[in-house]
Order: sequence, then structure tokens, then C-alpha cells
Amino acid sequence: MRDKGENEQDILEQLSAYRARDISYDRVLSAMCTHPHPIAVKAHEMFMEANLGDPGLFPGTHELEHEVVAMLGRMLGDPGVHGYITTGGTESNIQAIRAARNSGISDNPNIVVSESAHFSFDKIADLLRVDVRKAELDEEFKVDPASVEAQIDDNTVALVGIAGTTEFGQIDPIRELSDIAVDRGIFLHVDAAFGAFVIPFLDKTYDFDFRLPGVSSMTSDPHKMGLCTIPAGGLLFRDRSHLHELRTHTPYLTIDTQYSLSGTRSGAVAAAAYAVMQHMGMNGYRNTVEYCMKLTRRLVERVREFGVEPLIDPVMNVVVLDVGDTLKVREIMAQKGWYTSITRSPLALRLVIMPHLSEKRLEEFLDDLELVCREL
Repeated sequence: MRDKGENEQDILEQLSAYRARDISYDRVLSAMCTHPHPIAVKAHEMFMEANLGDPGLFPGTHELEHEVVAMLGRMLGDPGVHGYITTGGTESNIQAIRAARNSGISDNPNIVVSESAHFSFDKIADLLRVDVRKAELDEEFKVDPASVEAQIDDNTVALVGIAGTTEFGQIDPIRELSDIAVDRGIFLHVDAAFGAFVIPFLDKTYDFDFRLPGVSSMTSDPHKMGLCTIPAGGLLFRDRSHLHELRTHTPYLTIDTQYSLSGTRSGAVAAAAYAVMQHMGMNGYRNTVEYCMKLTRRLVERVREFGVEPLIDPVMNVVVLDVGDTLKVREIMAQKGWYTSITRSPLALRLVIMPHLSEKRLEEFLDDLELVCREL
């Protein structure tokens, strides 16, 4: 930082140059985030200085957060849930497992997740010193309930199911996991960071949320398919007692207890989530998901025309393709300006079909992909 500050125009020009180096979403098929809805942006700007870490100073913003939690709960089967707005799925997952660990059930705790669980659970193993056991997947890349049961012992403090896996867009058999959790008396966390704003709006009905008696907590990210500004995650608990396991004494604030992992928290994203959810409504999100699924079906139809098959028929707007030499295909597509991703095992090309992708842009991508696949 210089002794003498620069003028505003020069700084804005510098910022524009940096921003121009970022990748435009319309050529991105790897991200689960997208352009926020304009009303979310406006609401975010209105509440930029609001700090939910000290809610006594911002009671209106604090009330908005409660409204958002209740709306998320209604969408996910229980309007009476307890929770708060996090920075995203990683924080939500950390806090859910922290609550389960803090229950005091075991001095040597472990949790059971699927092999397809998000890498945030590797962070959890390191941060919380919890043994993270990974259950096997079935042939459709869902966790195998029998493998989950085989991993459980007296030190198991939580099971984790994924509703919308990051790599495959698959939904674990949450009903079966709920039955196991109820039978064993174990906390069940459902990571629906991506799926929460997709699964309720699909043509097919899936059991995955608080309507199942064994579900103790859920992760839900408004900043993904919820079209909110970043960073906006949601951590929801069925029972308030689990939230209380996260209490920290904060004597010098306007409240004497915090439940969140972060101290200072953005009130702007709570306002943005409230605005976009109120504006979109269930029908708005249904239309968004229908659009993404329409493109997803078109993608599968087109790749099959040039001999490429998905590893599974897409459950939601995530497509995983067997393109042969995956790394080479991805490299060449990147040279053409397309940003894709890969799965870990088996290695395959992973595509996420988000609202920012237009029909025209999808066809351009498929034209290039066909050329690359035919040449290889």
C-alpha cells in the first residue's frame, strides 16, 4: 500500500483489468455456482455493512436470517428447523459433524460417509480429529447401505448421505440411511449443498429430507442453484439441542452466545437469499430446474449420436461422460475455451449444466466436443 492513495478512476480501471481475466460463466461447465439473480444483487448491496455475528446491532437482518432458515426448512420438509446462514457447504458440513461429535457419545468418534462424499469431509477429518470412514458405492455411484452398516461401531457419532453428489449428481438412498440411523440411534446428516434447490423440483420424487424421521441435519446452498450471491450456505437442524452443541460464549457482543463457525458474518447474503427465494417462489425454481434438465437431456441425446455414453443416466443437471482419454479431451476442450472437470474414480468428463448456459452455447460446446472425440 502506498503512502498516498490513488484516485478512484485509476483504481476502477485496474479492477476492470483484473476482472477481465476471470472466466465468463457462459463457457463454464464445471462450476456449481452461477450468476446471482439481479434481485439478490440488489438486496446484497442494501445490507453490505450488516454483521450477523453481532445480531443485536442488526435485529432486522437477524430476522431475515430466521425467515430464510424457515423457508429452507419448508422446502426441505420441516418449517420448524433451527440453523443459520453459513459461508457454504464446507462450513455447514463441518458444523453438522462438530455438533454430532460434541454430543459426547464417544471419546474416539468416527463418522461414515460415502466414497463419493465432497472433499470437505477430508477437511473435517483433519480439523475435528474425527475418523472418516468411507463406504463403498453401488454400480450407479450411490452409497451401498450394507457397506455403511458394516462400518458402524460403538464410536460412530454420525452417518452422512449425499443428496446430489458433486461428481455424479447422484442421490444416495437416504431413506435406507434414515432407517439405519433410527434403528441404531445415530445422527444422520444429509449434504444437499447442490441438491436442495434441484431435487424438490425434479419430475421424479425422491425421499431425501426432513420428511424422513432419521434425518438430523441438512446442508443447503442458496448460492448454487438457489441463485443467491456468494457466499450463502444453509445449515439446518431438526432438533435445537444439536445447535446448542455449537455454543460459544461471547460476553462482549450484544449477544452472549454464538453458534456459528465464523465470528463476523455477512448479513448481505441473508438478505440476498431472502429476496431471491421470495421473488422466485417454488414455481420459479421449478422453471429453472426444468430449463437445466432440458439442456441436460439434449446433451445426452447429442453425445450419444457421436458414440459417447454417460456413466449413468443423469439424475439431475450433472452429466458424467466416458470420452476415452478423459484428460486429453479435457485439455483440448480447454484450449478451445471450454472449462470442464473430471471425476476421481472412474476417471470421466464431468459437466454441470447451470442456468448460465444457453441453448446456443451448449450446441457450440457439443460441436467442439464431437470434433475432439472423433479425432481421438
